[in-house]
Amino acid sequence: MWTSTQYRNVVRGSAWYDLIVTGAFATPWSFVALHGFLTALNLPGELPAFQPVHMLMANLLGSVVCVWAVLRIRDPQPVYGRYDAVARFLFAAWQGYALAHGASSLLVGFLVFELAWGVAQVLPVRTPSRASPLPQV
Repeated sequence: MWTSTQYRNVVRGSAWYDLIVTGAFATPWSFVALHGFLTALNLPGELPAFQPVHMLMANLLGSVVCVWAVLRIRDPQPVYGRYDAVARFLFAAWQGYALAHGASSLLVGFLVFELAWGVAQVLPVRTPSRASPLPQV
């Protein structure tokens, strides 16, 4: 169970993770460099060359995730953490699906982080109890 302050830090931490991991997806130029780097790793599974529509999808994903991350860094509201947890479980499901269909094993690391951040953000948050009045003496 998280305190309110701890939970806000978890929401902010997951946002920083997103910004760092997906920042390179936000522009065609940065994604080309990232794709080249990942291809050079020569990991098992397919990492195909990207066509213009694939690039567009990667850039849209990167742009939206970066904006969502900046919002959570600036204002880590608990409700944002709950929504982010749902998004992470969806991402994890699609990553698992891609892995089952021959995607690069590089996804395994991302899948683990998606699940970890998702679980961290669905844990309960302790609500501050009202201070009981001091006994009269």
